[in-house]
Amino acid sequence: MTADDAPTGERPARQDPAGRPGETRRRSIAKAVSWRVVGSLDTLLLSYLFTGNVLIAGSIASTETVTKTVLYYLHERGWGLVSLGRA
Repeated sequence: MTADDAPTGERPARQDPAGRPGETRRRSIAKAVSWRVVGSLDTLLLSYLFTGNVLIAGSIASTETVTKTVLYYLHERGWGLVSLGRA
């Protein structure tokens, strides 16, 4: 991928040692958000089952969504710097 192939406003993805494109920040964000939707629905359901209160369950799920989205993004970007397991 050349710089001309990259979407506007985003740097091209780095390639791993095998020449495959790496993760862009945009892709990492999209993955983090989609996973958090699934995870937060799970948290909402479990919180409701344990508390029986929709407001408390919603508060738990909302807080968890924000904190874990940030943590997942940082985790993904950190692993992008690690060569362990790459060909």
